[in-house]
Amino acid sequence: QVQLVESGGGLMQAGGSLRLSCAASGRTVNGYVMGWFRQAPGKEREFVAAINRSGDLTTYTMSVKGRFTISRDNAKNTLYLQMNSLKPEDAAVYYCAATSQIFLRGPYGYWGQGTQVTDSS
Repeated sequence: QVQLVESGGGLMQAGGSLRLSCAASGRTVNGYVMGWFRQAPGKEREFVAAINRSGDLTTYTMSVKGRFTISRDNAKNTLYLQMNSLKPEDAAVYYCAATSQIFLRGPYGYWGQGTQVTDSS
């Protein structure tokens, strides 16, 4: 079993950048496909991005493609989400997730507690 803890959230400005991190413990993450999800107030949780076990295959939801980059450092047991050109609609609670399945879209069985990204405008 793997435990996930997100960090890096905070206030965002339109056009700005933030980098989220997800530290894993319990088991090494190289056995898991990992992803980021987000949930804005009043909305359902949505898929943002995912990365395969070796880090050479990624997928993104259309609204963040070209602005967000998912990456992983298996040696550090850490997942990242670099968010650039932020938009007000990117404000949400961001969740890190992991799955032992091979498909990037999951289903995901392990979740972090979330980190809040808040629009400062």
